[in-house]
Amino acid sequence: MVLREVNDTSGVDSVLLGRFRSEIKSRVPHLATAPGRSTIVNETPLVDMTSDVVECARVVYGLEVPKDFKVFGKLESSILGGSIKVRPAVQIIEDAITSGKLTRCTTVFEATSGNFGIALGLLKGLGLEVVALVSRRLQDGVLRELKNAGVRTLNLEIDICPAPGTSIDADAVAAKAVATSIQGQLVKYGFGPSAFESSRPLIEDLLARRDAIALAKHFARIYGGFCPEQYDNELNARAHEFLTGPEIDQQLLALGGSLAESEVVCTFGTGGTSAGLSRYVQKRYGKKSVHVVFPLVGQDVAGIRDKEKALGLKFYKPVKYAGLHEVDFDRAKQGLAFFARKGYDIGESSILALYATMLQANRGRGNRFVVILADGIQKYRELDGEPNGGRSLEVTLKEAMASPTEFGGVLWTHPVFVPSATGIALLASSLGCEGRRVGVVGTHDVGLFYTSQEMTEGFRGLLPKDGKKLLLVCMNGSTSLRLAESLSSRGIAAVSLSGGMASLPLVRGKEASELVKVETA
Repeated sequence: MVLREVNDTSGVDSVLLGRFRSEIKSRVPHLATAPGRSTIVNETPLVDMTSDVVECARVVYGLEVPKDFKVFGKLESSILGGSIKVRPAVQIIEDAITSGKLTRCTTVFEATSGNFGIALGLLKGLGLEVVALVSRRLQDGVLRELKNAGVRTLNLEIDICPAPGTSIDADAVAAKAVATSIQGQLVKYGFGPSAFESSRPLIEDLLARRDAIALAKHFARIYGGFCPEQYDNELNARAHEFLTGPEIDQQLLALGGSLAESEVVCTFGTGGTSAGLSRYVQKRYGKKSVHVVFPLVGQDVAGIRDKEKALGLKFYKPVKYAGLHEVDFDRAKQGLAFFARKGYDIGESSILALYATMLQANRGRGNRFVVILADGIQKYRELDGEPNGGRSLEVTLKEAMASPTEFGGVLWTHPVFVPSATGIALLASSLGCEGRRVGVVGTHDVGLFYTSQEMTEGFRGLLPKDGKKLLLVCMNGSTSLRLAESLSSRGIAAVSLSGGMASLPLVRGKEASELVKVETA
C-alpha cells in the first residue's frame, strides 16, 4: 500500500502532484505567469527550413517552388518524451491528478500507436504503472522505446492464419484467442483473473470489433485504473489551442511574422493537434489555415491514420480545416534520408507533412508555411540495419526436403488450431520425415510467446536438444514466420515453411476441417 498525502476535501495526491509539476511539467513547454505578463517557456525549436526544403523539393522530388516560398518546421522531437504527444499527455495527467482521478495507487491504461504511450512512460519515474494496449504490428523500435520507458504492453494482435473451410466465425475465434492471451498478460502483470472473466463476453466483443479505445476504458474501469481517453479527451485539443498555437505565434512574432500570414500543415493521428490549432487560428485571426495531411488509403505510416480511418473520430472536423490532402507516403519517404543528412531528427509523419507542403507550394497554393514535425526518426530504425542481418527466415518445401538433416525438428505453431492425426501424417509425408518428428506447440503457448515473448516450459521442451535449426509450420505461413523472427532474435535458429500447410501438394483438395481442429482445454 502506498501512503499518500491527500487533500482532505478533494482527495488529491499532493505528493504526486508536486513531483509531477517539478519533474515533468516544468521541463516541457508551459505557460509561466508573472505580474502583468505571461509567456510560454521551454519552447520546442521553430526552425527556418526554407533552403533545405527547396533543395529537397528539387533534388529528391523534382519539384520547383515559388521564389517567395518560406517554411518553418516546428521540431517536436526535442521535447521531453520525444514527440508532440507529450503536450496533451501533460495536460490530461495534471487534470487527472488535480481532480483526484489519478494517484500513486492507480494504474494508467491507454490504447496507443506509440508516441502517447511513450509520453505516459514519463510517469514511471513518479512511481505509476502504465499499461499500453498496442498492436504487434508496431515497429520494433516503438515497442522497444515503450519497454525502455517502463511501459507494460498488452499486445492485441494475433495473426489467426485463417483456415478456409472450417465452419467457425474467424472474428469470434480470433477474439477468443486474443482475449485468452491478454488475460495471461494481465495476470503476469499482477492483475487478478476474476474481473476479466466476469466481463469476458464484452471483452471478446470489443476485440472482435477491433475497438482498442473502448477496451482501454473498460480495463481502467474493471481494475480501478485511469484511462486518459486521448481520442475523446477535450484536453487533447485544448493543449494545442492554448499552448502549441500561442507558442508558434510567440516564436513567429519574434521573427517579425505571425500565424495570421501562414498556412499550418500537420498530419492526423487522434486529431487533437489539427483541432486545437484550427481553433486557435480561427479565434485569433478569424481564418482557416490548418491543412491536414493523410497517407493514401491502406498505407501504413507510424501513428497516422488514413482519411477513411479518421471518419467518426471526435476531433475530425473537415469543415474547420483549410484543406485535406492525401499524399503518397511511398513517394514522400524518399526524402527522409535527405533530411537526416542535413541533421534533422524527423519521423515518418513529418516527412509526409513536408512533402505535402512542397506539393502545395509547387501548385501555387500558398507560399508561407509552418509544418508540425511531430517526432523523431530513431524509434523507426532497425537496431542493426537490415532485419535479421539479411538472412531469410522462410524456406520452400523443396528447400526443406533437400536438406532434412539440417533440421532438428518440425514444430506446428498456431494460436488457435492444432493438426489432426491426418494433418500430422500428411505434413510428415510431405516433408519426408516420420510423424513422431512433428511436434505440436499448444495454442496457449503459441499465443503467449507471440504476444509477450514469454516461452513456457512446454514450448521450451520441444526445442531441439542438438541446437539444430527448427522448421516451423502453421496454416498459411504467417504465424510461423512471426515466431521464426522472434526465436531468431533470441539466438534460436528457426525458419518458417513458406505458405504453410495450405501450400503442400498432398493437402490440396482436402477440407481444412480434415487437417486441423480448434484446440479445446
